[in-house]
Amino acid sequence: MEELSIKINIADRFYPLVVTSQQEESVRKAAKLINDKLKHLQMEFAVKDKQDMLAMTLLELTTELMDIKHQQLGDENSVKTQLQQTAQLLSHISL
Repeated sequence: MEELSIKINIADRFYPLVVTSQQEESVRKAAKLINDKLKHLQMEFAVKDKQDMLAMTLLELTTELMDIKHQQLGDENSVKTQLQQTAQLLSHISL
């Protein structure tokens, strides 16, 4: 895999990263999402301290991630239950 050296701007600070060409777009989109959320917090709550804004953004994004993982786990459990029920129904069929 080809590796690229890129610089990502988060909260007006640049971070040099080495990523694969497949990761580059995702990393850039993630940085944009973070910066967009920072701007939203700054406008909505008039927060000036960047550390506070970063902490609140991290909390918001982590909460969203946890909600998604919880939903996926629930979906997986539902699928497992449905598969078990189907297998049980099929076990009663004799060919």
